[in-house]
Amino acid sequence: MRIDLNADLGESWRGRLLGDDEALLGLVTSANIACGFHAGDAVTMARTTALASNGGVAVGAHVSYRDRDGFGRTFVDVDPRVLRDEVLDQLGALADACAAAGTRVAYVKPHGALYHAICSHPGQAGAVVAAISSFDASLPLLGLPDTVATRLAADAGVRTVVEAFADRAYTADGGLVPRGVDGAVLHDPDLVADRMLELVTTGMVEAVDGTRVAVSAESICVHGDSPGAVAMARTVRARLQAAGVVLGPFTP
Repeated sequence: MRIDLNADLGESWRGRLLGDDEALLGLVTSANIACGFHAGDAVTMARTTALASNGGVAVGAHVSYRDRDGFGRTFVDVDPRVLRDEVLDQLGALADACAAAGTRVAYVKPHGALYHAICSHPGQAGAVVAAISSFDASLPLLGLPDTVATRLAADAGVRTVVEAFADRAYTADGGLVPRGVDGAVLHDPDLVADRMLELVTTGMVEAVDGTRVAVSAESICVHGDSPGAVAMARTVRARLQAAGVVLGPFTP
């Protein structure tokens, strides 16, 4: 049994500190690093990529809409050609930081509203896939299963990797409970760790209505900006390792 553990990191900027990147980089195996559009800046990217490189953690580009005020969680109906160029800008910025740190961009994970938009919006999904294909078609796209983006990626020869969310509740059809609904975000590290161990060992997780739903994933995400993120990541990691699960990046 093997699984990747990822977190959204590098989201501090201009003196605003968000999340404990250093602690989380000692626990996760992949880091989704903000590329400056929803959060982060050049200084933070340089620091976070260096820490990831030193710790042997894979670096992913956490690309987003240009939405500082909404932290990338507001849908923006960007022209696909503009969105493609903006994703390329973000990939280039992180690639420069990685080169200076002696590592590389290993995959792409959209953030927030863009992450969800590419599940059903052909134009925006196509823009993200086109940006990856243009920048480096070998980079995997990390996200949800069976979406418009995964189908377009398959057509373009871009690998897709499915992730599960440690701290989010699931619906009976395998989707995520919307953030605005009570119980959508889970906070108990032991409960979360038990759920992730069940997911890795059985491919099932308990949905919000009490039923068990199939959830297949190559990676587990812990949100780095969530309260208690470090404790949650530490508990999940320890529970999985105690059960003999090997933790490692899904990228070479």
